[in-house]
Amino acid sequence: MEQKNYKRTTVTAALPYANGGVHIGHLAGVYVPADIYVRYLRLKGQDVKFICGSDEHGVPITIRAKKEGITPQDVVDRYHKMIKDSFAEFGISFDIYSRTTSDMHTRTASDFFKKLYEDGKLIEKTSKQYYDEEAHQFLADRYITGECPHCHNPKAYGDQCEKCGSDLDPTELINPKSAISGSQPVLKDTKNWYLPLNEYQEWLKEWILEGHKEWRPNVYGQCKSWLDLDLQPRAMTRDLDWGIPVPVDGADGKVLYVWFDAPIGYISNTKELLPDDWEKWWKGPETKLVHFIGKDNIVFHCIVFPAMLKAHGGYILPENVPANEFLNLENDKISTSRNWAVWLHEYLTDMPGKQDVLRYVLTANAPETKDNNFTWKDFQERNNNELVAVYGNFVNRALQLTKKYFDGVVPECGTLTDTERQALDEFKGVKDKVESLLNIYKFRDAQKEVMNLARIGNKYITDCEPWKVAKGFKSDDESVRKEAEERVATILYVSLQLVANLAIAFEPFLPFSSKRLRDMLNISDCKWDSIGSTDILASGHQLAEPELLFEKIEDETINLQLNKLEETKKANEAANYKAAPIKETIAFEDFEKLDIRVGHVKNCEKVKKANKLLKFTIDDGSGTDRTIVSGIAKFYAPEELIGKDVLFIANLAPRKLMGIESCGMILSAENFDGSLSVTSLLREVKPGSCVG
Repeated sequence: MEQKNYKRTTVTAALPYANGGVHIGHLAGVYVPADIYVRYLRLKGQDVKFICGSDEHGVPITIRAKKEGITPQDVVDRYHKMIKDSFAEFGISFDIYSRTTSDMHTRTASDFFKKLYEDGKLIEKTSKQYYDEEAHQFLADRYITGECPHCHNPKAYGDQCEKCGSDLDPTELINPKSAISGSQPVLKDTKNWYLPLNEYQEWLKEWILEGHKEWRPNVYGQCKSWLDLDLQPRAMTRDLDWGIPVPVDGADGKVLYVWFDAPIGYISNTKELLPDDWEKWWKGPETKLVHFIGKDNIVFHCIVFPAMLKAHGGYILPENVPANEFLNLENDKISTSRNWAVWLHEYLTDMPGKQDVLRYVLTANAPETKDNNFTWKDFQERNNNELVAVYGNFVNRALQLTKKYFDGVVPECGTLTDTERQALDEFKGVKDKVESLLNIYKFRDAQKEVMNLARIGNKYITDCEPWKVAKGFKSDDESVRKEAEERVATILYVSLQLVANLAIAFEPFLPFSSKRLRDMLNISDCKWDSIGSTDILASGHQLAEPELLFEKIEDETINLQLNKLEETKKANEAANYKAAPIKETIAFEDFEKLDIRVGHVKNCEKVKKANKLLKFTIDDGSGTDRTIVSGIAKFYAPEELIGKDVLFIANLAPRKLMGIESCGMILSAENFDGSLSVTSLLREVKPGSCVG
């Protein structure tokens, strides 16, 4: 594709939905790559604006408000603040983070719709939509649940089944139910305004399929799948009471569709940031527009929003939409409804000062072309084996040795050896490599190349062993002493230049540690073009006090996070628990054959060489103790059971377990998680009493 020269770049990141916090899937899919790209452009001195804000309209917010007994505004106010604060603390460097409930956005979205309406670009259409007769309101797609016709998930929504991923129409659901009242809705006529996407199909094919073959295969492929079908008119309004009112006559009780409203938020937020100068960022032909999104938003950003912009006229179109796939968590799909996620606001509390560790790991595991997986063990290993052992180790050795031998002053560079030349030759191409990868949105590979620089530096200082050469400082031979001093000075000079390069090259990826490293190097500014230079730090330059750039993460820290996920899993299992089906009916006479009695536990001990078995000595009221072996050792310590009264089956045929004859069975209830609970009594009953 022909390269275009742009004067400026507008970068947008998908508006997070103000119905909950931000999790690592959002970060890996959208916000970390977008921030890397923006920081890179700024380092290059390019004119760029980074635009985002909270998406605050739509059905899920009203559902949450109803459940909590508060207003939708209360919901969005809470989560807007949480999200905005978390992003700021995590270092996502937006130029503006606003919201779709702002006055500016309401005016902008209303004016946009009104122009399409007045220009005849929308069609008015009456269709049948589900109506809740108990709640007296039409139901948006997410207000309707039922059985998916494809996978038969009983909790599918009216627009999508989250289990199999199928896009749905509410009328396709089997046994639909209202999410408000639980009643079965009825179909009723309603009027809405539609954007006739079919009229833009040929233009979209030309613009995307012919004009943007350089887009990521997952983005291009999904667009092609949609465009190979016949696009249909899509409703741009909804029958709801939460949202931006439709600004035309006869639209009482209707609001703008959230997917019409939300992308206009990019424009309104830019207007809020630059009220007198916003148009060049959205209408200037010399402006490059890039949308960072997740794969679930591809159709809206590549088909619906561009069609809206085309219909309106005057706006530029996205030059690229580098959408990522999904990130899983511990081999399971991230789910907000199941709380199966690592939430950013919780991470910032649990792992203070470790923003860059998460940024690094999420970039290293970025789901750029396929779904990927985050595990806490991988998080720990990448921190300990890469950030600490490679990058941090090299930086620490270079700075500490300079402090030790030269009082923290950058020494003079002497004669370069083949070792220096080899290391510097490997460094030469790094700027072009990293730059070429960032320009095509391959952030994972770009970060890998920068980490390779740290590996080169680590290998160089290890091969040169300046601590051994420095032993010559104590020589009585002046020539030997001078030679050693010059050699150590050269090694550390070169090492410090490599460290300074790393501080710049890592800045888009690891901004917090790069800032700390620049502080240690005592340099306040850096430019992308300096990468590859061997004179960033002048001889005689005074360095600041060195400190560790990263710290090792211990097993205890990781286990706390794993335990938190395990608790979440158990809570989900408990919430979804359903009793096993009742077994087939038996005759009362069959039950009477069982002799269930009360027994008093006189003693209990573990069975040797058996992890699951406990040996009980039971007073069964007969005057002779009874031995029973039971497989509950995983759930009880023996001393917990001594002195308790339990129920047991007395007339089972004896059987040998681990050489012990067991005469009966202790009765236990199995919980949803497989744990066993021994049955007990509410009142004291004599041993041997019958149950029936």
